[in-house]
Order: sequence, then structure tokens, then C-alpha cells
Amino acid sequence: MSLRIATFNVENLMTRFDFTGFRNQLRQDRVIKLFEIQSEGVYQQLEQARVVASTDDTRQMTALAIADADADILCLQEIDSMGALQAFEYGYLFRMVGTGYRQKYLVKGNDSRGIDVAVLMREETHDGQKIELKEIKSHAMLTYRDLDLFNDQLALTNRIDDKIFKRDCLELDLAIGGVPLTLYVVHFKSMDGPRTNGVSSRQATMPVRRAETLAVRRIVESRFGAGHTARKNFVICGDMNDYQERVNVIGVRRSGYRFQHTDETESALDVFSHDGFAENVARRRDPLDRWTLYHARGPEEQWLCQLDYLWLSPALAKANTGRVPEIIRNGQPFRTIFPPGQEVERYPRTGWDRPKASDHCPVVMTLDLI
Repeated sequence: MSLRIATFNVENLMTRFDFTGFRNQLRQDRVIKLFEIQSEGVYQQLEQARVVASTDDTRQMTALAIADADADILCLQEIDSMGALQAFEYGYLFRMVGTGYRQKYLVKGNDSRGIDVAVLMREETHDGQKIELKEIKSHAMLTYRDLDLFNDQLALTNRIDDKIFKRDCLELDLAIGGVPLTLYVVHFKSMDGPRTNGVSSRQATMPVRRAETLAVRRIVESRFGAGHTARKNFVICGDMNDYQERVNVIGVRRSGYRFQHTDETESALDVFSHDGFAENVARRRDPLDRWTLYHARGPEEQWLCQLDYLWLSPALAKANTGRVPEIIRNGQPFRTIFPPGQEVERYPRTGWDRPKASDHCPVVMTLDLI
């Protein structure tokens, strides 16, 4: 029996307009910054027109990427609401895949912008096995105090009774053709933020992600029993906003590029990997071919890295030895620099920077369940 599972950050699948950019330059779109706008009313009209004009192409590409993943279960990040998800599924995804994803789940989490994690599921797998939801649970309300995770590093930016998950950890107990499978869908704290005292924003925000990762591990161990998780079927999936390695992109467009793989000395995700608690199956791919996002702030800071993950329990990893996940990159904008041999045909109307399916790539894998 097999199951195709995917994770994808679709980026801001919203039904609301964000007008905060009128007063906060950091939230203002770069097109709007080209113009002098004197009133908030005019700003709102322009922002609405900009978003509506660009969204149709973007969501067609998002749907194409999901269709190419062709997953039985799809874990999504940055979904505004169930209404947004239903509108996208009916207006865009249905045109690509038909009546595929009839089971939809979303629980409101902690993100201040109102974007959440969600799950779409078929009623049956590709080979006809029933997909059943037994229980769904949000862990959005867990605090540092609840799991005794507060420390001096977190105290610099958080309080002991703050929520651990900046979005959520959504737990779904499933039965696939009667075989149990538990999913943990997450979207960890972003790496965005100012540099302070020479510390990068990634390093400054890492204590929060490390706490989130530790919390997920505690939740899994509480569910199955510490020391007994290795024999269970579970997958931790989502945008984890951290990486254990990256591919430095060296050079400029005119003279060409070279690619240098490097391991990170520290990552919040070490909590999952250091003792074999779970396996990041993307590491079964070539080191230059594991990335799911291209990061660039000019030619001096550009690299490819993995932010989107399927972490398999040891039991699932062993049952799927030799299987390798796919990474769908056709929705990447043309600015993304691909190492030699990885180039793909972009979706129609893809732009230099936008429209695009997302800055993130779907990661999908076919799993044998035992």
C-alpha cells in the first residue's frame, strides 16, 4: 500500500487586503513605493488593484505546482482561512485536478497576519485505499511554561507564558487503508528580522525555532511514549524556516555562477536529526539538489537552501529505503539560479520575480505503509 504526501508553502493565500504598508514601509509593496501617495484612501485603492491584477496568474501557477505534486495528502502553509482555501480549490485547483481534495482541515493558529497551516486530502489514495481522519488536534495554545522550555535566550524576546508555536503544530491521526499514520504539520518562526550586535537575524530567531522543534518532539514522544517513537508511522512536514546546509551561489549573471555546498554549524533542526529521531528524506538527493528556496540580497548574499521538509519516523524511513522525494521547481521565478542539470520548464507567464507559484517548492514523496 502506498501514499503520496506533499508539503507546500503557497505564500499568502489571502482573502483580505493588507493595508498596513501605508504606515509601515517594511510592509509596503515595492511597486507602490515608486509612487507618492498622499492619502490612505488612495493607497487602499491602489493596493487592491495591484493585488487583484497579480493574483490570478499567481494562483494558476500555485495550482499547477500542486497538480504536478499529485499528492494524496497535501500539507499547506500560509492559508488565510477555510474560505480562502475553498475558493482556491474551487476556482483554481479543481481546474487542474478535478474533484480530488474533498477533505479540508484548518484550525486558526497564532500568526499575527492570520495565515495558518492546513491539510487537503483525497478520499482515497491513488491505489484505492481509504483515507480516514480519526482525530485532529491543534497545539497552538501550548506555552513555554507548559513544556518547561523557557531559557535565557528566549527571555531576550519572549515571555514564559508566550505561545511556543508562532503558527501551530497541527496533529492529524489518520488511517490509510486501516494502517495508522500521524501527521504533524508546522510552520516555524521566520528568519526575518534586523541584525543586532553583529548577530544575524537567523541566529537571533533560532532559539524560537529550536523551542518549536523541541516542542514537536515532545508532542510526538507524548503521543507514542519516549523511547517508542522509532517503531511508529509519523511524518513531520512543513516550512521550518531553517536549514542544516546550503548551496552558495557565487558569481553574477554576466560572468556566470559556480555552486558551493556547505554544512551549517548549527540549526534548530538538529533536534530531529542528531540522534536519529527522524530522517529528512531530501538528504537522499544529491547535495546540490536538495534545495526548496532561492535566497538573494544582491550578488554578495545568494544561496539555495531547504526550508520545506518531510521528516519520516525511523520505521517509515526504513520501509521506504531507496525511495527519494521529488521537488517541484517549475513554479520558481526566473530569478532563481539553478545548478547545471537542474533546469526545468517554467509554467506559462512566470515572471522574473513574479508572478510565480511561490518562492517555495512543493516536496512530495510516495511512501509504502506497513
